Amino acid sequence: MLITGHQAFFTEEALLAIAETTMGNIADEEAGKVSPNRVLSENVAGKG
Repeated sequence: MLITGHQAFFTEEALLAIAETTMGNIADEEAGKVSPNRVLSENVAGKG
């Protein structure tokens, strides 16, 4: 049996998408906008 870690996140395209999303989240926060990626504590499993 061969077990390997998931590496798809480490492609150039994936890293670019992560960086763009992160920068967009920062820009939204600085502009006083609510990011569509915001995670609220009441939506996290085990909370509430």
